[in-house]
Amino acid sequence: MDYSINIKKGLGDITFGMPVEDVVALLGEAEEVECMDNAVDETTTILHYDDGMLTLFFEGENPVLECIDMSDDTATLFGENVFDLGEKEIVQLMVKNNYFEQDADEEAWGERRISFGEGNIDFFFDKDELLAVVFGS
Repeated sequence: MDYSINIKKGLGDITFGMPVEDVVALLGEAEEVECMDNAVDETTTILHYDDGMLTLFFEGENPVLECIDMSDDTATLFGENVFDLGEKEIVQLMVKNNYFEQDADEEAWGERRISFGEGNIDFFFDKDELLAVVFGS
């Protein structure tokens, strides 16, 4: 599996807007599937893949991929192995690739989140270790 993060596009061959069936055809059956009802009478379908440390979120009446949460240490971003980088290096990488607007916050559970809203991507850290990347369309 290609774990190249493509901001606002997807992950490798998996692209935002794909229906559940197409993603399952690429990745196989998920280890766990969840369905959650939203406040607006829509259902979010969540597929968990332990092998790639991936969680995929599908939304809409005909559910399509909207968001990816990943923590696989082979993931790349702009050709760099993102999980080998610290917070400052990730910020430098994003700025180098024209993503300037950033926001940082301490989450209630103790992790530090660095967000780049224009790229719809969040990086979660424990100290200076990247734990997860969450990105969407």
